Amino acid sequence: MLKKSLIVLGTLIMLAALLAACAPATPEATEAPAPTDASAPTEEAPAPEPTVDPAAAAAEAFAGSGHGDAAAAAFTYWDTASTPEIPTTCAKCHSPVGFEDFLANGKVTAAVPAPGQPLNCDTCHGATAMSQTEVTFPSGAVISAEAAGPSYICMNCHQGRQSTVNVNTTLANFGEDLDPDAVPAPYKNDQGNDVRLGFLNIHYYAAAATLYGAEVQGGYQYDGKTYDAKNAHVEMANSCIGCHNSHSLEVRLDTCAICHGEDAADLESLRNIREPSSAMDYDGDGDKEEGVYYEIQGLQDSLYATILNYALEANGAGIVYDSSAHPYWFADADGDGVADEAEGRKVGYTQWTPRLLKAAYNYQTSKKDPGAFAHGGKYIIELLFDSIEDMNASDKLTTKTDMSGMHRTDAGHFDGSAEAWRHWDAAEDEKPAYVVEANCAKCHTATGLPLLLAGQEIPEEGLPAGNGLMCSTCHDSANWPALYAVNEVTMPSGNVVSFGEGDGSNLCLQCHQGRESKASVDRTIANFNPTDMDAVPAPVEINGRQSSLGFRNIHYFPAGVTIFGTEAQGAYEFDGKAYVGLNQHPMNNKCADCHNVHALELDIANCATCHPGVTDPRTIRISTTDFDGDGDVTEGIYGEIDTLRLALYDAIVAYAQDKGLNGILYSSTAYPYWFADANGDGQPDKNEEGRNASFASWTPNLLKAAFNFQYASKDTGGYAHNPKYVIQILIDSIELMGGDVSTYTRP
Repeated sequence: MLKKSLIVLGTLIMLAALLAACAPATPEATEAPAPTDASAPTEEAPAPEPTVDPAAAAAEAFAGSGHGDAAAAAFTYWDTASTPEIPTTCAKCHSPVGFEDFLANGKVTAAVPAPGQPLNCDTCHGATAMSQTEVTFPSGAVISAEAAGPSYICMNCHQGRQSTVNVNTTLANFGEDLDPDAVPAPYKNDQGNDVRLGFLNIHYYAAAATLYGAEVQGGYQYDGKTYDAKNAHVEMANSCIGCHNSHSLEVRLDTCAICHGEDAADLESLRNIREPSSAMDYDGDGDKEEGVYYEIQGLQDSLYATILNYALEANGAGIVYDSSAHPYWFADADGDGVADEAEGRKVGYTQWTPRLLKAAYNYQTSKKDPGAFAHGGKYIIELLFDSIEDMNASDKLTTKTDMSGMHRTDAGHFDGSAEAWRHWDAAEDEKPAYVVEANCAKCHTATGLPLLLAGQEIPEEGLPAGNGLMCSTCHDSANWPALYAVNEVTMPSGNVVSFGEGDGSNLCLQCHQGRESKASVDRTIANFNPTDMDAVPAPVEINGRQSSLGFRNIHYFPAGVTIFGTEAQGAYEFDGKAYVGLNQHPMNNKCADCHNVHALELDIANCATCHPGVTDPRTIRISTTDFDGDGDVTEGIYGEIDTLRLALYDAIVAYAQDKGLNGILYSSTAYPYWFADANGDGQPDKNEEGRNASFASWTPNLLKAAFNFQYASKDTGGYAHNPKYVIQILIDSIELMGGDVSTYTRP
């Protein structure tokens, strides 16, 4: 709560400063009476230091900005029009009168007479603006002023004028099931006029649309794809006015330089910035060191080339783009890169197919926000990548774009589009959207772990959903760039483990430990006081409600459990059996020894030190023992484990049939993972609502074996983390299910 209080205090101070900047100058003070104290100094007091009038400084800075430029086309464009007025569709952002009208009424109610006027102090600091509580984007998405901070004022105009929703609505007007590669027939509008499919322009400087990504859907987001949400930067540079001077609009290079040093020397240098979390070659040019600006530029070039090829090959009508001339896309029949002309004017492109419109819209979206690389570069990369991919999918496009070297997203910790971060985007029942509940926030937000490490608690209401981890998730901001010092970690079993005092890999264990253990499985079973471990126990009352024995899910990537083996007791270990402890690998025994801590990639070259020529660690073998009994002593240890894992699954299915528990079916991607399959056809049964029916006939022994199967499946690197421990767990579970283990060799 202290952190939140500081943020609120800082916001109030900033608002006070901004209001003061446009306040009237303080009247001159009257001359003070002469001192009467005999001890008062007789020498003349030194002249006071010259002071800067904040109002005058703000006014001067503002006058030199685009917002205050009285001669700018943004405000004078309509002065010479046949009807000299700023129309209602434009006045919101191109006139201070229109903006106030919009804020007061939710829309611009009347055109504003020319000549145009630039924005002024009251535009942003007036009572009407300061009373705004939320900002609505073209998609209909709403961002609260409280959540956005003072930058909500900027977001009113820097949001663009179109969105995914607008594009889809436009296409729907032409009918259902449109051929994506055919120009749709015109339709009649309410006035009886023919309407042809045309280009939709997001408009200039839609920075807020880029910043908020999937939350406001400013770009065209393709069905079946997930996208980064709000770009989460460091706290001091996480909003419009955090990065820009609110009056001059200049980028706060001094703020950037705190972390980026020479790469923040000037605006041109900012283009070279690349965060450690940006570890992929997005544009496929082989350069993973160039700034994200240039990655976006490379994808833009590829998408534009794809658009040109598509227009000629799929439409037979060439196209060319001009960023400075409306409507931006022009006919180029011969494909020479020069717009066709008629009567001395460029000919606008008219042969729009749904597929072409979506791609061209995203190209324009990326081009019209010149600061997109900083505002939300990952979101723009996803839009460009998906647009190329969608155009490549057209049967009419012969010249496909090579995407083999391109990457859409980052490694899991920094992939803001991944389920681990986007699971909470939609509201459910009483749960608001973009809020991660408290019991998940430790590992599925960027701020949860630092709170806990600081000795604070995660609020009961949860934490705002993030866009992947941030630098400050693992690096202590107060002692930058040092990692948080963690000496030991308590696992779900209650056991305490450590890689060593203050070792950085202890941070990894905070989340890569699973959420269940032998202890929690035993506690669950004990609630039912079973007398027969192979019978389904009767329901009991737990916390005031009738409950049946159910599955316990260890959760994803419990690598720490595997590495520490029986010291962590994360898998279900059977009484009377002995299990190995910490994996004693000769050289690489910690998370950071084998994985790049940002890209998460395996250091294969390091593996090759002892395993010459290895290119895939799954082929590495640690023993000549045939653990899985298949007679192959040359396959990698991964293969040994996988054979045993599948054998356990077969034993689980056979057990359920033998005990008359109905069929059981596993799905690695669908919660709750285990489903009913009464007829054994390999397809989940359906419940009364038509949904896949969860398996419900759990016996204590079946729960133990299924828990271990899930454990071995969810630690995809178990073969390297501690293969002997995993093999022990699998063989013991097969034996529990009544499977034949006589051909196996237990380590």
